[in-house]
Amino acid sequence: MADKKVVFVAFAIEDETQRDFLKGQSLHPRAPFEFIDMSVKEPYDSNWKDRVRTRIRRSHGVIVLVSKNSLTSTGQKWEIQCAKDEGKPIRGIWAYSGDRTVIAGVNTVTWTDANINNFIDSL
Repeated sequence: MADKKVVFVAFAIEDETQRDFLKGQSLHPRAPFEFIDMSVKEPYDSNWKDRVRTRIRRSHGVIVLVSKNSLTSTGQKWEIQCAKDEGKPIRGIWAYSGDRTVIAGVNTVTWTDANINNFIDSL
């Protein structure tokens, strides 16, 4: 089996439960990937952006959990811009079946195993 793919997950803190569901997929024994997130519950300290940029640089790609909460999440917006700046492949996944929020510049698809696996396989 190939080396594990490292995927950074960008999400709004209000969507933490959805992030947990997504991370649960990487626990499957055959899953050739691991998810990294930098969720913080307190205000960002001065080193937060440096640590996130380092993790994004080490990742093969970025999954963005897209929801209405994304529109007001300054941390998630910064993570997306950082991923673009670092030239990382980005795939948006709608966090909820009834929410089709659009983030400019992020190709977003429905949350299915096939869509997630196809993105990871493309990295």
